[in-house]
Amino acid sequence: MKLKMNQNSIFAILLRSPWWLSAGIAAALFAGARLALPAEYSLYAFFIALPFLVIAIHLGWVQLRAPSEAGIAKAMEQARAMAWSDFSAAVEQAFSREGHAVMRSGRNGADFQLDKAGRITLAACKRWKVARTGIEPLRELASARQAADAHECVYIATGEFTDTARTFAAEKNIRLVAGAELARLLRL
Repeated sequence: MKLKMNQNSIFAILLRSPWWLSAGIAAALFAGARLALPAEYSLYAFFIALPFLVIAIHLGWVQLRAPSEAGIAKAMEQARAMAWSDFSAAVEQAFSREGHAVMRSGRNGADFQLDKAGRITLAACKRWKVARTGIEPLRELASARQAADAHECVYIATGEFTDTARTFAAEKNIRLVAGAELARLLRL
Protein backbone atom coordinates (compact mmCIF):
# COMPACT_ATOMS: atom_id res chain seq x y z
CA MET A 1 0.00 0.00 0.00
CA LYS A 2 1.40 3.37 -1.00
CA LEU A 3 0.92 6.10 1.57
CA LYS A 4 -0.01 9.52 0.26
CA MET A 5 0.40 12.76 2.17
CA ASN A 6 -2.64 15.00 2.51
CA GLN A 7 -2.04 17.96 0.18
CA ASN A 8 -3.28 20.42 2.82
CA SER A 9 -1.08 19.23 5.69
CA ILE A 10 1.54 21.60 7.04
CA PHE A 11 4.36 19.39 5.75
CA ALA A 12 2.88 19.17 2.23
CA ILE A 13 2.46 22.94 2.14
CA LEU A 14 6.03 23.48 3.34
CA LEU A 15 7.36 21.04 0.72
CA ARG A 16 5.86 23.32 -1.95
CA SER A 17 7.33 26.47 -0.33
CA PRO A 18 10.82 28.02 -0.35
CA TRP A 19 13.37 26.43 1.99
CA TRP A 20 13.76 29.52 4.15
CA LEU A 21 10.13 29.32 5.31
CA SER A 22 10.74 25.91 6.94
CA ALA A 23 14.04 27.19 8.37
CA GLY A 24 12.25 30.19 9.88
CA ILE A 25 9.58 27.99 11.47
CA ALA A 26 12.29 25.69 12.85
CA ALA A 27 14.15 28.67 14.34
CA ALA A 28 10.95 30.10 15.86
CA LEU A 29 9.99 26.75 17.37
CA PHE A 30 13.49 26.24 18.75
CA ALA A 31 13.56 29.71 20.33
CA GLY A 32 10.02 29.38 21.70
CA ALA A 33 10.71 25.95 23.18
CA ARG A 34 13.96 27.16 24.77
CA LEU A 35 12.06 29.98 26.45
CA ALA A 36 9.07 27.86 27.49
CA LEU A 37 10.84 24.74 28.74
CA PRO A 38 12.79 24.50 31.99
CA ALA A 39 16.59 24.59 31.61
CA GLU A 40 17.04 20.85 32.18
CA TYR A 41 14.72 20.13 29.19
CA SER A 42 16.25 22.68 26.82
CA LEU A 43 17.70 19.89 24.64
CA TYR A 44 14.12 18.95 23.67
CA ALA A 45 13.81 22.29 21.85
CA PHE A 46 16.07 20.88 19.16
CA PHE A 47 13.85 17.82 18.71
CA ILE A 48 10.74 19.99 18.51
CA ALA A 49 12.25 21.97 15.64
CA LEU A 50 13.92 18.97 13.95
CA PRO A 51 11.14 18.02 11.45
CA PHE A 52 11.06 21.57 10.09
CA LEU A 53 14.85 21.71 9.95
CA VAL A 54 14.93 18.46 7.95
CA ILE A 55 12.37 19.88 5.50
CA ALA A 56 14.43 23.08 5.14
CA ILE A 57 17.62 21.11 4.41
CA HIS A 58 15.82 18.87 1.91
CA LEU A 59 14.22 21.82 0.10
CA GLY A 60 17.47 23.75 0.09
CA TRP A 61 19.20 20.81 -1.58
CA VAL A 62 16.43 20.35 -4.14
CA GLN A 63 16.18 24.07 -4.91
CA LEU A 64 19.97 24.35 -5.21
CA ARG A 65 20.04 21.55 -7.80
CA ALA A 66 17.02 22.89 -9.74
CA PRO A 67 17.80 24.26 -13.21
CA SER A 68 17.76 28.04 -13.67
CA GLU A 69 15.17 29.81 -15.81
CA ALA A 70 17.79 30.27 -18.54
CA GLY A 71 18.70 26.59 -18.33
CA ILE A 72 15.05 25.57 -18.62
CA ALA A 73 14.53 27.85 -21.64
CA LYS A 74 17.63 26.42 -23.31
CA ALA A 75 16.50 22.84 -22.63
CA MET A 76 13.04 23.55 -24.08
CA GLU A 77 14.62 25.02 -27.22
CA GLN A 78 16.81 21.93 -27.58
CA ALA A 79 13.76 19.69 -27.20
CA ARG A 80 11.76 21.69 -29.77
CA ALA A 81 14.65 21.44 -32.22
CA MET A 82 14.66 17.63 -32.08
CA ALA A 83 13.03 15.48 -34.72
CA TRP A 84 10.33 13.07 -33.51
CA SER A 85 12.67 10.09 -33.69
CA ASP A 86 15.27 11.84 -31.51
CA PHE A 87 12.71 13.20 -29.04
CA SER A 88 10.92 9.85 -28.67
CA ALA A 89 14.26 8.09 -28.16
CA ALA A 90 15.19 10.63 -25.44
CA VAL A 91 11.82 10.13 -23.70
CA GLU A 92 12.16 6.36 -23.95
CA GLN A 93 15.67 6.50 -22.47
CA ALA A 94 14.53 8.85 -19.68
CA PHE A 95 11.75 6.54 -18.55
CA SER A 96 14.07 3.54 -18.79
CA ARG A 97 16.49 5.33 -16.42
CA GLU A 98 13.60 5.66 -13.96
CA GLY A 99 13.13 1.88 -14.01
CA HIS A 100 10.20 1.59 -16.43
CA ALA A 101 9.92 -1.05 -19.13
CA VAL A 102 9.06 1.13 -22.14
CA MET A 103 7.07 -0.06 -25.13
CA ARG A 104 5.76 1.94 -28.08
CA SER A 105 2.00 2.14 -27.86
CA GLY A 106 -0.28 1.55 -30.79
CA ARG A 107 -3.19 3.19 -28.99
CA ASN A 108 -4.71 6.40 -30.22
CA GLY A 109 -3.78 9.17 -27.77
CA ALA A 110 -0.77 7.41 -26.20
CA ASP A 111 2.76 7.09 -27.57
CA PHE A 112 4.34 4.88 -24.90
CA GLN A 113 3.23 2.25 -22.45
CA LEU A 114 5.38 2.19 -19.32
CA ASP A 115 5.44 -0.74 -16.94
CA LYS A 116 7.04 -0.49 -13.51
CA ALA A 117 6.34 -3.13 -10.88
CA GLY A 118 3.14 -4.16 -12.65
CA ARG A 119 1.74 -0.62 -12.78
CA ILE A 120 0.91 0.50 -16.30
CA THR A 121 1.36 4.15 -17.24
CA LEU A 122 0.49 5.66 -20.61
CA ALA A 123 2.61 8.54 -21.89
CA ALA A 124 1.78 10.92 -24.73
CA CYS A 125 4.28 13.33 -26.26
CA LYS A 126 3.73 13.48 -30.04
CA ARG A 127 2.55 17.10 -29.82
CA TRP A 128 5.58 18.19 -27.80
CA LYS A 129 6.32 21.20 -30.02
CA VAL A 130 2.91 22.87 -29.62
CA ALA A 131 3.16 26.27 -27.92
CA ARG A 132 -0.11 25.84 -25.96
CA THR A 133 -1.70 22.47 -25.27
CA GLY A 134 -5.46 22.41 -24.95
CA ILE A 135 -7.86 19.83 -23.61
CA GLU A 136 -8.31 17.62 -26.71
CA PRO A 137 -5.04 15.63 -26.56
CA LEU A 138 -5.63 15.10 -22.84
CA ARG A 139 -9.09 13.72 -23.58
CA GLU A 140 -7.54 11.29 -26.06
CA LEU A 141 -5.01 10.20 -23.45
CA ALA A 142 -7.74 9.75 -20.82
CA SER A 143 -9.72 7.60 -23.28
CA ALA A 144 -6.63 5.51 -24.03
CA ARG A 145 -6.07 5.09 -20.29
CA GLN A 146 -9.59 3.84 -19.80
CA ALA A 147 -9.32 1.44 -22.75
CA ALA A 148 -5.98 0.07 -21.54
CA ASP A 149 -7.03 0.00 -17.87
CA ALA A 150 -3.81 1.87 -17.05
CA HIS A 151 -3.06 3.17 -13.57
CA GLU A 152 -1.57 6.53 -14.57
CA CYS A 153 -1.11 8.93 -17.49
CA VAL A 154 1.69 11.35 -18.36
CA TYR A 155 1.47 14.11 -20.96
CA ILE A 156 4.75 15.68 -22.09
CA ALA A 157 5.04 19.07 -23.79
CA THR A 158 7.62 21.82 -24.23
CA GLY A 159 4.99 24.56 -24.30
CA GLU A 160 2.35 25.75 -21.88
CA PHE A 161 -0.97 24.20 -20.91
CA THR A 162 -4.26 26.10 -21.05
CA ASP A 163 -6.19 26.58 -17.82
CA THR A 164 -8.91 24.19 -19.02
CA ALA A 165 -6.25 21.59 -19.83
CA ARG A 166 -4.75 21.93 -16.34
CA THR A 167 -8.19 21.60 -14.75
CA PHE A 168 -9.02 18.54 -16.87
CA ALA A 169 -5.64 16.97 -16.04
CA ALA A 170 -6.24 17.49 -12.32
CA GLU A 171 -9.73 15.96 -12.56
CA LYS A 172 -8.53 12.94 -14.55
CA ASN A 173 -5.27 12.54 -12.62
CA ILE A 174 -3.02 13.13 -15.65
CA ARG A 175 0.53 14.19 -14.79
CA LEU A 176 1.65 17.12 -16.93
CA VAL A 177 5.39 17.22 -17.63
CA ALA A 178 6.86 20.45 -18.98
CA GLY A 179 9.47 23.06 -18.14
CA ALA A 180 11.86 22.21 -15.31
CA GLU A 181 10.44 18.72 -14.82
CA LEU A 182 10.91 17.93 -18.52
CA ALA A 183 14.46 19.33 -18.47
CA ARG A 184 15.26 17.08 -15.48
CA LEU A 185 13.59 14.08 -17.10
CA LEU A 186 15.46 14.40 -20.39
CA ARG A 187 18.67 15.70 -18.74
CA LEU A 188 19.05 18.44 -21.36
